[in-house]
Amino acid sequence: MHYVLAAIIGLISGITSGLFGVGGGVVMVPAMLFFLSPPIRDIKQAIGTSLIVIIPTALMGAFKHYSKNPAVSNVNWTVALWLAPLAVVGGYLGAWLAKSVIDAPTLKRMFGAFIMLVGLYLLIGKDVQTRPSTIQNPQASIRP
Repeated sequence: MHYVLAAIIGLISGITSGLFGVGGGVVMVPAMLFFLSPPIRDIKQAIGTSLIVIIPTALMGAFKHYSKNPAVSNVNWTVALWLAPLAVVGGYLGAWLAKSVIDAPTLKRMFGAFIMLVGLYLLIGKDVQTRPSTIQNPQASIRP
């Protein structure tokens, strides 16, 4: 039965990942704690398991969002290349904190607070104005 629940959680988190770009962990971690505990022992193991699953999920989502035609592509390679190096460093630091510094009950509360704050911001925060496309002048999208 755990395998069926895990497959359903994977499907739902994959859909939310591709739809919202959340990586799936926002759905997967709470779902594993609620439905798959045991075999998932605590939030630390749920986070680690989620990160492994996020790799193929993110690759597939990015593949579907990408288009060779920049006018319709949802991938901005310039921004992605600027984000990636420190995101990797941040991923390492976050995993180190979760594994070695922060205990599981505190981490669980921090995760819940993070989800609530992000949700509150998305519900009542100010909408960001979108700028016109810079496709005709791709260099205009590159800021120093």
